Amino acid sequence: MKQFENIISELIKLKSSLFGKDFLLTWDKSTDELKQTLFVAEALKLLRDNNISAKCFDSGLAISNFRDNSTRTRFSFASACNLLGLEVQDLDEGKSQIAHGETVRETANMISFLTDVIGIRDDMFLGAGHTYMVEVGDALDDGFKEGVLPSRPSIVNLQCDIDHPTQSMADLLHLKTHFGSLENLKGKKIAMTWAYSPSYGKPLSVPQGIIGLMTRFGMEVELAFPEGYGLIPEVLEIAKKNAAESGGSFKVVNSMDEAFKDADIVYPKSWAPFHVMEKRTALLQNNDSAGLKELEQQCLANNAKFKDWECTEEKMKLTKGSEALYMHCLPADISGVSCKEGEVEASVFEKYRIATYKEAGYKPYIIASMILNSKFANPAKLLEDLKNKNIKRVI
Repeated sequence: MKQFENIISELIKLKSSLFGKDFLLTWDKSTDELKQTLFVAEALKLLRDNNISAKCFDSGLAISNFRDNSTRTRFSFASACNLLGLEVQDLDEGKSQIAHGETVRETANMISFLTDVIGIRDDMFLGAGHTYMVEVGDALDDGFKEGVLPSRPSIVNLQCDIDHPTQSMADLLHLKTHFGSLENLKGKKIAMTWAYSPSYGKPLSVPQGIIGLMTRFGMEVELAFPEGYGLIPEVLEIAKKNAAESGGSFKVVNSMDEAFKDADIVYPKSWAPFHVMEKRTALLQNNDSAGLKELEQQCLANNAKFKDWECTEEKMKLTKGSEALYMHCLPADISGVSCKEGEVEASVFEKYRIATYKEAGYKPYIIASMILNSKFANPAKLLEDLKNKNIKRVI
């Protein structure tokens, strides 16, 4: 496999320190570390495509802790762990002692005696999801330091209130594959735009993850949203800084049409306004169901003012035309299919449906790469050993 050997040679050139580290935010990783994550994901996919086993663990648990609903990410995490030889165990907080007052510190240690990785999704509470993951990490550090845990499990952020690194990294690998290389992404315009949806309360972490990552690779990133639908200010500053350092650009506009104009990639996605997510978090934490219903009605009424913020065939004509790529993290609110009016017209989604499925298909390999890099100090050698052993999967 010539492509496999090329990946290994590129991996060897990189300087990174992913070994023994959690993967929580992409902007906390160096460019080489991001490239390593992509290369290892590509190598694992090649092994799988050639029916060669990628099992590098002969035992060990992978704890799946989803504090919000999920389909793609949940199954991607399970697939990634199975690919590497780990057994997934779901942490159902309702069936654990957490319901009886067990602390985060206790839970983190009690589930980790023979655990290699903990995948966490905690995106419902603004200001709490990332903080929770850091708290779990601190508890694991303490348990390992005191000799309670034989090794320190790594944490993979499967989506928090700030970032969705497994999604944005899978999206980046999709773009790298589609355009041929990371270098070819330089100067490409990507429009990350708010889109109308008949629902509310969707996290900010997808658009924040996109602007925080794509600005690292010299892309022209244009963020578009109606007045009042802004993101976390600190993340906007990170995107500006990244763009300046990479030679790309970052621009905020209040027009979907302007963002779509001459775009190479469009990413229309609904999200709730930053200030609304702050209110929603407080209401959720106080179990204020009446307040939540009132806030929902206010938000839906406000959303309805912007029904023209939909990805239509007419808007796609503003882009690079047949060369432009539509992206979505799924599930998309498809107008006329999943809802009366939504994020994207059915005809547009159908044209790019297989492409969006392929986009989602990179996520298991990205997650597997994050796990492998955190647990093995020399991923290039490990991957070569797996290839040379050429152990065929039983199918």
